[in-house]
This record gives sequence, structure tokens and C-alpha cells, in this order.
Amino acid sequence: MFPTLLAQAETAADAGKAIALALGIGLGALGAGVGIGNIFGSMIQSVARQPELRGELQGIMWLGFALTEAVVFYGLIGGLLAYVLV
Repeated sequence: MFPTLLAQAETAADAGKAIALALGIGLGALGAGVGIGNIFGSMIQSVARQPELRGELQGIMWLGFALTEAVVFYGLIGGLLAYVLV
């Protein structure tokens, strides 16, 4: 997506917007990856220490995963809106 946006840029402002869009989406995805890694790593450690709490922790883990993954979509939509509207 990024190379095609940059190739179609007619002015320097358009190229700057394409770079900002790519950086925003990339950093959003990077942050979500780190967050999801922390969630699942903490789940593994918690279940290893107290296996009887697996059922209670699993629901919290999936909720955290869903909310963290939503950040990527917010970054994508926000970046696209900023690219199109600005």
C-alpha cells in the first residue's frame, strides 16, 4: 500500500502524508504486537504458577487481546482519515 501511495504522490505534501500514514499504521501495529506479547506471556506465567485459575484468567486474556488488537484498527482508520481529509 505504501509504495503505491508514494508513487502516486504528485506533490511533496502528498508524499509527506503517505509517509505519515505508513508510520502511523506501522507504529500502531508495533505497539499492538508488544501489547499482545505481554498479554500472552503474562497468561503463560500466571497459569504456570496457579493452574487452577486458568478459567478465570482466560476470559480476561481474550478481552485484553481484543482491546489491544482494536488499537491497530483505530490507527488504520485514523491514518486513512488523516490522509484523505487533510
